[in-house]
Amino acid sequence: QVRLVQSGGGLVQAGGSLRLSCAASGLNFKIHELAWYRQEPGKQRELVATIASSGAANYADSVKGRFTISRDNVRNRLSLQMDSLKAEDTGDYYCTTKYKGNTYWGQGTQVTVSS
Repeated sequence: QVRLVQSGGGLVQAGGSLRLSCAASGLNFKIHELAWYRQEPGKQRELVATIASSGAANYADSVKGRFTISRDNVRNRLSLQMDSLKAEDTGDYYCTTKYKGNTYWGQGTQVTVSS
């Protein structure tokens, strides 16, 4: 059974930093593409960043240069380092991956950036 368990997040002032983590189990972690999404209140979930099995990363324009996605294929852990946070980064953040045709999500982590 695939499980994604998130940690990190919280409340931070604008300009500050936070780090999110996602511990994965139940799959061959190193071969799967992983991603972070976020959802603001009343809005649809949006893609923040993806990281391929090769380590190649892609980012939404809104977070380029401020967020860094990374993966640890030994510890089966996905991370999102968020720097220079802005009020508009506030939302619930989710890690996700696909496995055997199914999409799996972490439980979500709240990030609140005060201006």
